[in-house]
Amino acid sequence: MKRREFIASAAVGLGAVWLTRQSMLNALADTQLPRKYSASDTVTLGNTGIKTSRLAMGTGTVGFGKHSNQTALGIGGLSSLLLNGYDHGLRFFDAADSYGSHPHVAAALKQVPRDKVTIMTKSPSRAPQDMRADLDRYRRELGTDYLDVVLMHCVTEGNWTEQFKGAMDVLSEAKQKGIIRAHGCSCHTIEALRAAAKSPWVEVDLVRINPIGSYMDADPDTVLGVIHQMKSSGKGVIGMKILGQGELRNRQSEAIKYALSLNLLDAFTIGAESKSEQDNLIQRLAMA
Repeated sequence: MKRREFIASAAVGLGAVWLTRQSMLNALADTQLPRKYSASDTVTLGNTGIKTSRLAMGTGTVGFGKHSNQTALGIGGLSSLLLNGYDHGLRFFDAADSYGSHPHVAAALKQVPRDKVTIMTKSPSRAPQDMRADLDRYRRELGTDYLDVVLMHCVTEGNWTEQFKGAMDVLSEAKQKGIIRAHGCSCHTIEALRAAAKSPWVEVDLVRINPIGSYMDADPDTVLGVIHQMKSSGKGVIGMKILGQGELRNRQSEAIKYALSLNLLDAFTIGAESKSEQDNLIQRLAMA
């Protein structure tokens, strides 16, 4: 095939994908959910017994290297945003070491009763000694005696439940001692996600899901099949990339409606970058 023909063929293919996505999003706009939802709805994360709000306040939009769009607001700015969410009934603070958001969450925690909020954080460590050190440091940074949910962050290996068993055992021991309440992972490949679904050790899974497959481990149907497995085994399932890392910024209502319509996510996390944006998200959930 000549280069010009190849480019023309590729353009037609991309156009077809765009039209398919738009028609699907338009269909979502017309979909009626069976009941009303709220960002502040109290949900339970699988069989963990942890009760929290449906919407988690993400702190890691474009988060890596101890920085994110949220931490760029500064400690005062982000803690104020978290407290604004708390005042609207949001009880789920979503942090991670790689976002650098622990000091920001700690500042907000000083203003609210500790037992009224759920703190989820994530560790990149894979070695037992590093994971143990992380748990001690995270509690110091967050100013709390215990962590509600700790995830192994950004798992990609298909055999991760065997390869990183030592770090997993550290988290299991921490749970027995009351240092954490639940453990799990966030997955960044379909192979890792499938391994998580099969593992009885995984109590909570952070899963990338949105209607157009943006920044996901596989196409939505494939990922949903794995989420069904997780749900049936009693795992807590938390959705992320709900807005496709910004690709659905102009179709937020449809993306939120999609997440709610699945009836598979216990909660989902979205990172707002201002109080007006956060208030808008809360309103969109109520209107879905």
